Amino acid sequence: MKLIQQIAALIAFNLRTLPARLGSAAAAVFGIAGVVAVLVGILSISEGFSKVMTVAGSPDTAMVLRGGADSEMTSVLVAEDVNAIATAPGIAQAGGQPLVSAELFVVVDVPKRTTNTAANVPMRGVRKEAFLLRPEVKIVEGRAFAWGTNEVIVGRGAQRSFAGTEVGKQLKLGSLVWNVVGIFEANGAISESEIWADANVLAPAYRRGNTFQVAMVKLASPGSFQRFKDVLTTDPRVNVRVMREMEYFAAQTDQLRQLITFFAVAICSLMGLGAILGALNTMYTAVAARSREIATLEAIGFGGTAVLFSVVAESLILAFIGGAFGSLGAYAAFDGYRAATMNFATFSQVAFAFDVTPRLMIWAAVYAALIGLVGGFFPALRAARTPVSMALRDR
Repeated sequence: MKLIQQIAALIAFNLRTLPARLGSAAAAVFGIAGVVAVLVGILSISEGFSKVMTVAGSPDTAMVLRGGADSEMTSVLVAEDVNAIATAPGIAQAGGQPLVSAELFVVVDVPKRTTNTAANVPMRGVRKEAFLLRPEVKIVEGRAFAWGTNEVIVGRGAQRSFAGTEVGKQLKLGSLVWNVVGIFEANGAISESEIWADANVLAPAYRRGNTFQVAMVKLASPGSFQRFKDVLTTDPRVNVRVMREMEYFAAQTDQLRQLITFFAVAICSLMGLGAILGALNTMYTAVAARSREIATLEAIGFGGTAVLFSVVAESLILAFIGGAFGSLGAYAAFDGYRAATMNFATFSQVAFAFDVTPRLMIWAAVYAALIGLVGGFFPALRAARTPVSMALRDR
């Protein structure tokens, strides 16, 4: 109890004397704030991209690609494959027909709004079943395209990021000029980064014949997946790869998440080292400036352990203040900021918004505390170990 009382008294004393060391304390706070802001800002890219990808996943939706394909970009399904998929067990029905949507996937060049440079944008050829499979897709501006025509609808994310995608505009893609007639939203899912058209019109525009890239399947229930997969993967007539939609998008997310995390760790480790050195300098300066005060406190009964904990506590408080400033600054600057990045699985752009989540802010607080702990421990150890007689003779 006495130790706790001493630590509390010394912490209060340290905080009261902070104005005398305001310059060095402010340098440490803003140094840590800068590191935390950069860390949160970089990782919010990963969080935003992951959110876009995972929103699209559904446990009762399966994706069927050609065997060996790791994305729609490298997959080809022929009509016989689609027919075999449609007759497999475990598929939900609508109007007596299996809910299977065979879809085309092409990558088209559309200029970015900000730079007017060409970007790879995914364009999806769909059939009527696609809208039943994705009930979250809603037309929010204009209208749906008319079947059998060269009309397209554009996802909200793509419309915000790429030029010439507003309702009423025309896009020269493939061998056709396409009329933009509607904008759709899908709860922020990756499909909002796409342009949709009638598959029967898109196929000849890109000379795809009677082939598709993927078959989307609505299962009767999430538990139907294994039976559906087993039947198809053991059918000698087809060579296909079957996975849940959630698994597909999770795999695409991992690659970018790992890349961003690597850069975040590399950059923030270097910046963190600088912040630690700044905190060390601040606390060493504080200890040196108050060496007589600390010695006097020890002489009247305050123990070295109490001194050590009080100096570390001061460093942690400064770190938490810096971490709070950094997190709030990153939230104000980055949260909701819209951008587009490459999906390396399909080599196409994905529009998304930076997402500063509570989880990121908690990690930022932990990182700031680590900087404060390391930056305060060694000066605190020095203060606790300095003999009283020597400290009293200083100056």
